[in-house]
Amino acid sequence: MTHLDEVLASAVEAIGETPLVELGRITRDVDGRVLAKLEYLNPGLSKKDRIARQMIEDAQAQGDLRPGQTVVELTSGNTGTGLAIVCAVKGYPFVAVMSKGNSRERARMMSALGAEVVLVDQLPGSKPGQVSGGDLELVERATQRIVRERNAFRADQFRLESNPRAHYLHTGPEIIRQSGGEIDAFCDFAGTGGSFAGCAAAFKAYDPAIKCFIVEPEGAAVLAGEPANKPNHRIQGGGYSMPELPLLRHEHIDGYLQVTDEEVIRTARRLAREEGIFAGFSSGANLAAALQLLETGYSGMTVVVLLNDSGLKYLSTDLWAAFEESGP
Repeated sequence: MTHLDEVLASAVEAIGETPLVELGRITRDVDGRVLAKLEYLNPGLSKKDRIARQMIEDAQAQGDLRPGQTVVELTSGNTGTGLAIVCAVKGYPFVAVMSKGNSRERARMMSALGAEVVLVDQLPGSKPGQVSGGDLELVERATQRIVRERNAFRADQFRLESNPRAHYLHTGPEIIRQSGGEIDAFCDFAGTGGSFAGCAAAFKAYDPAIKCFIVEPEGAAVLAGEPANKPNHRIQGGGYSMPELPLLRHEHIDGYLQVTDEEVIRTARRLAREEGIFAGFSSGANLAAALQLLETGYSGMTVVVLLNDSGLKYLSTDLWAAFEESGP
């Protein structure tokens, strides 16, 4: 029985068990299948609800989070939204620390959910909508300071094993069950690396032949060992030019794929127009990478992707700037 078959005690119990959909319209001229996990249907409109719940519930179980203690985390908006929901339900004050370069919709959503949102200035020369590793470092410093000042619990999504654990225990097994195990490859845009790490571990445990690929922005593919020539790309939520992500296990990485800003935006718009799925930048990145695979050495195979968050979180960005309402 899934949570769709019962009355739930709170929105926290509604996290997970998202649908898996075949993108048969976008792939009609390609030899192969793309199966997309609709993570934007979580209560906070992103996959990060899963790790928010796991981090808080694991910290409670381990005694690391005291009743009423403040929770603090660095976020591009999605983890913060998930934490705002979980903390609201469980009774913890929450402080989200975010770069001003991220879309303002997410800051407003977190505030509406009861979070205190601290916005951190970008580096000189950085542009809104283009959050670099340097910008993220400024947010990290501010986060550490607030944790010290408030004696808070740090829900550290870049380091806590609860992040990949949420996907290893839930997202990956859900995909295996929903697909009947018919999976040849998985590709995932790297932010913290948690969804890749957890899903890849689950897939490899089920069938070591499933190939798992990290997706990065072209010009900022540092995990693939390339120099960061374009750290200020437009793909929000990842590609931070961090050479190491502590949660990744290199034995689960079968390769690296790169996507450009332009093809990410074009693919996200196709996803909306052709499949009726309104998603964000990193979802466009995952789908663009999956299409790359099917058009190269993975012709005829089945590729799984996560559609990470809702396009509603990017209405003020250039992802949807071409779709302003026209007059009468």
